Amino acid sequence: MYAIIETGGKQYRVEEGDTIFIEKVAVDDGEAVEFEKVLMVSGDEGLKMGRPYIENAKVEGTVLKTGKQKKVIIFKYKAKKDYRKKQGHRQPFTQVKIDKITL
Repeated sequence: MYAIIETGGKQYRVEEGDTIFIEKVAVDDGEAVEFEKVLMVSGDEGLKMGRPYIENAKVEGTVLKTGKQKKVIIFKYKAKKDYRKKQGHRQPFTQVKIDKITL
């Protein structure tokens, strides 16, 4: 059984037992998190699709850790104009283990 959920403006295909990295959510480490924006569920009864979401469907998970990804360097310059700008960015993330998919 798998489901497609939406969180942080992105869509993820998840199964029970999967570990995914999502955009940061305001939940402490070790706590439960619930995703109610379920777009599609595939199970024993077949495929169920929502318009846009499936009512009464949810995916439950546990937050494993919250952190930041590797640094990405943004370097801008204009040739022959003595303009250089160096900037770094580390995107925050939340690592979630999917526990249960319910309809």
